[in-house]
Amino acid sequence: MTIPKLETQDVIKALEYIDEEGIPSSNRSTMYDLVTDDGKRYPPKYVVAVANHFANGTDISTESFNSIEAKSCLEGLGFTVETELQEKYEQQKYELTLTAESVESTDERFTMDDLTLGDNYKPLDAYFKKANGDIIKRAYSKGERRNSNQTMPRIACQVFEKQLVALSVEAKESFPVCRYKSDSELICGIYPSVDDFKKHRNTLEYLTYGYDNGHQFVIYCWNIFSTIIFVQECLKRFGEPGDQFILTYREKDEKETAAVETEAAVQEELVQQFKGYRNPFSPMLIESKNLIFRGAPGTGKSYLAKEIAADIISNGYFDDYTLLTDEQKKQVEFVQFHPSYDYSDFVEGLRPKVNDDGTMGFELQDGIFKKFVARARKNYEDSQKSRETVEEEVTVQESMTEFFSSVEFGVDTFKTINGNEFTITGVDDGHINISIPGNASVNRLALNLDEVRKMLESGQKFEKIKDITSFFGKTFATQGYSYDFAIYKAIKAKKSTVSKAKAKQEELKKYIFIIDEINRGEISKIFGELFFAIDPGYRGKAGEISTQYSNLHSDPDEKFYIPENVYIIGTMNDIDRSVDSFDFAMRRRFRFVELRADKRLEMLALLENEELEAEAIRRMTALNKAIAEVEDLNENYQIGASYFLKLKTLDFDQLWTDYLQPLLQEYIQGMYDEEGIMNRFAKAYGYQKPIRGDENEAAQDQG
Repeated sequence: MTIPKLETQDVIKALEYIDEEGIPSSNRSTMYDLVTDDGKRYPPKYVVAVANHFANGTDISTESFNSIEAKSCLEGLGFTVETELQEKYEQQKYELTLTAESVESTDERFTMDDLTLGDNYKPLDAYFKKANGDIIKRAYSKGERRNSNQTMPRIACQVFEKQLVALSVEAKESFPVCRYKSDSELICGIYPSVDDFKKHRNTLEYLTYGYDNGHQFVIYCWNIFSTIIFVQECLKRFGEPGDQFILTYREKDEKETAAVETEAAVQEELVQQFKGYRNPFSPMLIESKNLIFRGAPGTGKSYLAKEIAADIISNGYFDDYTLLTDEQKKQVEFVQFHPSYDYSDFVEGLRPKVNDDGTMGFELQDGIFKKFVARARKNYEDSQKSRETVEEEVTVQESMTEFFSSVEFGVDTFKTINGNEFTITGVDDGHINISIPGNASVNRLALNLDEVRKMLESGQKFEKIKDITSFFGKTFATQGYSYDFAIYKAIKAKKSTVSKAKAKQEELKKYIFIIDEINRGEISKIFGELFFAIDPGYRGKAGEISTQYSNLHSDPDEKFYIPENVYIIGTMNDIDRSVDSFDFAMRRRFRFVELRADKRLEMLALLENEELEAEAIRRMTALNKAIAEVEDLNENYQIGASYFLKLKTLDFDQLWTDYLQPLLQEYIQGMYDEEGIMNRFAKAYGYQKPIRGDENEAAQDQG
């Protein structure tokens, strides 16, 4: 409904009334807060209801309007309304159920009175559910974009195609499609062509559904909600009792909302949801732990790997890696193998280091994969802890941070139980660096930060070195324990201002490691003993191993394992000569998925030009057919769709001369009749070599 006209004074009276009488529990806000200059927060719907009571003498009721309308009303009067409990709506998926009689959404902000709100949402999935429980999804054609704003009405056309075809011309033109607001015009019409549609509504906001060898349905379509009335009308006229459509959607991210883009009837590509994920390969990775995409060049394997990572990390909310939060991006790592890549890059190795006194030395550093696994392992282990344990650990961490912040490095002195004086010279993520001036043999030492942390977290009382030795399960004390004990006592003795931390139990997250061109590295040299640990059957402590440099660790008994929440994606081109040497032991530990050249055509939707997209598919198909007909070539040598994304900046001839022709010439080098084969390729692609006069003219124009 439209909220009756209110004045600023009515709202001020309402706020004064609420201050005196309080807010009934049933009227507390779940989404927005009106925020006053003094920081007080009020539920907008209840404020409007009370203001309406003072202005118009109505009962105080919020039944006749929604929170969106209340927010707009108050903002129009100059009040500040903020989103409350933003986390509640952050990365949530909503489900809209549409029957012949009703339209309901799990998003309380949804209302049929304002379908323009659909501009704020993106579709994740849509399907038709018959009364008997059978589910029908969209039958996609090659190159068709998945789950766009058009998917639900397209399914309606697909399911009820015969009934729609049978309608008279008059019935089609009067068929209800959209009414954005209760007081706006009803948009009607199913038209046989775009030209006919534009005679009635000259706009790009439409969808076309092809059927029966060239015939079309053309209807108005803009945002995710704009065809709800059309789909519901199909159910009313043609459906059975109990039939329903289900639409799953999410709120647009700020980056998407702010992005400058030309909205059109066919919106951005969204991949079909599958078992909770949008990408059909996502559940394959979850089931298999390790996945390698292989196939022809240009099939978008690397891009697909990042899509899958984003899909899984966001739980089916995004498939665009750039839209992940900074925190979520820490759950993904990307590396590209090459012939000189080795174990020290990947797992761990000795690296040069400049010491405090200016001398050069070496220190053991973790490689990219081991660092990544450490993040995943911490999350995995923390997720198994109780909330109380997490709170204790956070409190200890804050106390340690406070203590080390108060220390003047290199100046403040501490004493061991034996009276040895030392200073703390610095603290990093893993070590407490100390200086021991009175020790002639070892005057510098790096203590294990985790040892002190574990002592504090344990809640035990440590009164002598023997207590520490026993706590860590050692037979003999190490040199560092004396200094650990001194620092432990200093932290305990300091009057901490840190209060007991409030924390929630850690959520178990998935971590995805992507290895591009995995076959180009010397696998056995890079992975070493990790061959065993990455095996899907030996994830977790069942696959514990000692790494090659374990004797240099602060705890030589420390074991390395890959937790259950780590997933690995590799990519490789089948025509790369290094494929033949790919380690058989590694082959057994990965699930291999072939990507044929024609399997990723939907990526061409990124060209954002339907005619260009169609022409690219036509030329690519013809060229690949010609490639497959060459006796010594096969499907692995065909051209993938990602090459054609270069058409954003090049024309078809430039794509041929600068990219495709050199690649194909390399393929056929040394074959009989190279020139004839290349001419057949060029003809299939549609490239015509300019005559010399044209070449000279072009050169003169450039000059």
